[in-house]
Amino acid sequence: MLLGCSLCLLLLLNCLSELGESRTLSLASCSVNVHMHELRKYYIDIRSDAVKNSYNLTFMCLSQDGQTCCFLRLVLRFYVERVFSNYASSHPQHQRCSSALANAFVSIRKDINRCVSSITLEIGCLFTVMLIIKSIVLSVFSPFLSIEQLDINQAAQKAVGELDTVLEWLEGQKTLA
Repeated sequence: MLLGCSLCLLLLLNCLSELGESRTLSLASCSVNVHMHELRKYYIDIRSDAVKNSYNLTFMCLSQDGQTCCFLRLVLRFYVERVFSNYASSHPQHQRCSSALANAFVSIRKDINRCVSSITLEIGCLFTVMLIIKSIVLSVFSPFLSIEQLDINQAAQKAVGELDTVLEWLEGQKTLA
């Protein structure tokens, strides 16, 4: 009986310790540390606010492994520079979570930038990724486009609402042992 309880306690402690650890993702020739539990925690807190008037969109993922690092770098840049900087919520906790997500994305971008600066980016990769990002951005922002102006706050709300797609994609990437 004591042995069974000890094994259960050991298993529980092991599971709990894994929640606090980061994962090292292998993205083609790059490796980055990602704290997925933190990203999910902060995102879950602000998602309901962001998707109140959301539309269903589909997301096109990359099929070529060599483009993954480049794509992720550009997506993170987009979220840090365009989305989180324009995301506004009346709830202080949501603002703190948005800031924490932005800081986490900046940290991941730094890891990728160190890696990417040491490899040669092919023009074909960059061009393909830019076309994919253009398609994604247009699909995310199209409900908010008027003839003359994009309501940037609504667009940021929409992009935060679609962040689960990015997080699911990150979780699906290979991890290093």
